[in-house]
Amino acid sequence: MNYTVKQLSELAGVSPRTLRFYDKMNLLRPDRINSSGYRIYGTKQVDLLQQILFFRELGFSLKDIRQIIYADTFDIVHALTGQYNKLLAEKERLNRLIATVEKTLASKKGEIAMSDHEKFEGFKKDMIDANEKKYGKEIREKYGKENVEQSYKKFDSLSQEDYEQSVKIQEEMFSELKKALLDGSDPQSAAAQKAADLHRQWLSYFWASYSKEAHAGLAEMYVSDPRFTAYYDIGAGKNAAKLLRDAIAIYTGLSKS
Repeated sequence: MNYTVKQLSELAGVSPRTLRFYDKMNLLRPDRINSSGYRIYGTKQVDLLQQILFFRELGFSLKDIRQIIYADTFDIVHALTGQYNKLLAEKERLNRLIATVEKTLASKKGEIAMSDHEKFEGFKKDMIDANEKKYGKEIREKYGKENVEQSYKKFDSLSQEDYEQSVKIQEEMFSELKKALLDGSDPQSAAAQKAADLHRQWLSYFWASYSKEAHAGLAEMYVSDPRFTAYYDIGAGKNAAKLLRDAIAIYTGLSKS
């Protein structure tokens, strides 16, 4: 079936202006222009628009979407499968949050008793899922599946008080890193070594067990992986990840220099 801009906009729930913009940026070109000058869209364009809207819902930029759907390797079935899995994960996340809200409402009404752990269970699971999505492959390869699962289990069992304390320690660690950077970025300085010790304390809330080798290895990852580097450099300042890595190497006695 063929559609004009007006017809396709009504079908898909997007504005005619959006379709014209997609045409202008070569994201969704019409199949043809008819004798009256109207853009005409066919089945292929309908399927592509569906893909564009799916990718938009999943947070992709229009620039990235264009690169994906017009790549030689693009396969619509593969794309739909990936989108389906992502949406299922999002559905599971929302269901957890809904369940937490429902329990909280029932608790406030006096219908059930709700433990402090249950109040934050959904939020912590979201944090675990986000960490797994971003770093799961690397940390499993480096530390092993069992260690990672134990770490997640320990984090999930944290009380709200312990979690808040871990956040406070991390904030203090960033503060000491900033001091060390301003004082010349000496990894042996008092501020840098305090940051290394605070980092160890912070890890104790999430790691099932501690070792100097694992601590130094994690710090090395902060420099080798740009995602970790950006996290620390944004939090404390440029070269913060490198400074923390060097400070931890000295702190653990595993410095190569």
